[in-house]
Amino acid sequence: FCTPCLQECLKPKKPVCGVCRSTLSPGSRALDLEKQIETTETTCNGCNKKMYLSKMRSHAASCSKYQNYIMEGVKAVTKEPLHSTRSFPNRFTFPCPYCSEKNFDQEGLVEHCKALHSMDAKQVVCPICASMPWGDPNYRSANFMEHLQRRHRFSYDTFVVGDYDADEDDMMAQVLMRSLRDK
Repeated sequence: FCTPCLQECLKPKKPVCGVCRSTLSPGSRALDLEKQIETTETTCNGCNKKMYLSKMRSHAASCSKYQNYIMEGVKAVTKEPLHSTRSFPNRFTFPCPYCSEKNFDQEGLVEHCKALHSMDAKQVVCPICASMPWGDPNYRSANFMEHLQRRHRFSYDTFVVGDYDADEDDMMAQVLMRSLRDK
């Protein structure tokens, strides 16, 4: 949940879950879920290494065999042949739009701007959005800091791997087929 949506769920005298509408206790954490993530073992679909679910995201980011496994799925649902890597815009590092310091990943740019530019009211173009196929490289955000915190709390590449032009319905079908085939 994003913060504004979660806050809406917590506003009533008896706060409710945003999904199932059951009563919530503000401040209580999903400890059973955290424990399950920390203690459930899984296997990397690329290198077959065993690890806990809590370690899978960081492992997947550095496992070249897992990246190949993902790209096989992307190729299976891409309508046109994959473009050469040179034709992809850089969606991994970004310059600060305020001071032009370079090579921030999304989280690093958010932290940098929060630390050094939180009071800067200058309207700037979001370098993350400008790198996306749907992004407008000329759009200046009226409140860049709010935009960063609402739009870029996660990396798009967590959800879109490699090809932003892959057919979404085909991709969903491929994911379902692979989830049935995988352990």
